[in-house]
Amino acid sequence: MDGSWISPVILESDVVRLRPLEAKDADALVEAASDGELWRLWVTNVPDAATVGEYVQTAIDLKRSRGDLPFVVEEAATGVIIGTTRYINADPVNRRLEIGYTWYARRVQRTPVNTHCKYLLLRHAFESLDCIAVEFRTHRMNRASRAAIERLGAHEDGVLRNHRILPDGTYRDTVVYSILESEWPAVSSHLQRQIER
Repeated sequence: MDGSWISPVILESDVVRLRPLEAKDADALVEAASDGELWRLWVTNVPDAATVGEYVQTAIDLKRSRGDLPFVVEEAATGVIIGTTRYINADPVNRRLEIGYTWYARRVQRTPVNTHCKYLLLRHAFESLDCIAVEFRTHRMNRASRAAIERLGAHEDGVLRNHRILPDGTYRDTVVYSILESEWPAVSSHLQRQIER
């Protein structure tokens, strides 16, 4: 795997700073996830104190083995870690990638944080990495995530039924969304207008 297509980068706005995840960030991620006890959500994978070490190490290992780029999300004003997100499933030959593993502390959910993060990630993907498509995937039952993805301007591509077996043994139907390079100018304008509000 040629991981050089996605090089470590820091993405910043006046609201958030996305920087590459490091092993030393584990405790701060647990603190962020504790705001809302996010590990209790059954529709997503958020670490608790017992699982954060494996969660962070897996993200770092996938960075090395398949070119993923995991980020921590910091509040720009304070430097406090409030969540995480990743570029995953990078396909440099076909210039596609996915944005996933995104979660935020409860206190910043439904604030400008997600819009700023997604704008920065999408702008970098389309304007620096020259992507032709960026994908998002979520659990079919995660209505909040689906609504947030749709608010970005992503289009639903379909549902992968019984796509994953979850830790509790249930099956996950995964809804796939994407934004194409031809759609990026309109999506960019839309997100910039939301940011300026």
